[in-house]
Amino acid sequence: MERTDGAGEIPNSVRKVVVASFIGTTIEWYDYFIYGTAAALVFPALFFPGFGETTGTILSYTTFAVGFLARPLGGLVFGHYGDKIGRKSMLVLTLLIMGVATFLVGCLPTYAAIGVAAPVLLVVLRLLQGIGLGGEWAGPS
Repeated sequence: MERTDGAGEIPNSVRKVVVASFIGTTIEWYDYFIYGTAAALVFPALFFPGFGETTGTILSYTTFAVGFLARPLGGLVFGHYGDKIGRKSMLVLTLLIMGVATFLVGCLPTYAAIGVAAPVLLVVLRLLQGIGLGGEWAGPS
């Protein structure tokens, strides 16, 4: 394991890993806060309008929780395939899954446009985000 180059400096490869980890964690927390804010303020009216204010907010936060519940599944799946196929390719795949799912959440039509399919699609996309994020955590280990 590389620690220093003998002169007390950290090698360039370790710096790259630290920077990449910092960027990935920053994006994850940004998504976490943005989704949490939207789940509280916007999603109840857009995706759960017929349930009342309180129930709509609870359902909206439930979609938030789905992403967290899916993380262990992503860790298991992508950790396994990371060992078999390669961690770099699995990391790229998990980042792609997370990015596409996040983009599609922003493109989702509302309940008024497509009915019950809107919250169902929101849950599916949150599942994909959770699986992708769980794979990010397990993949590069």
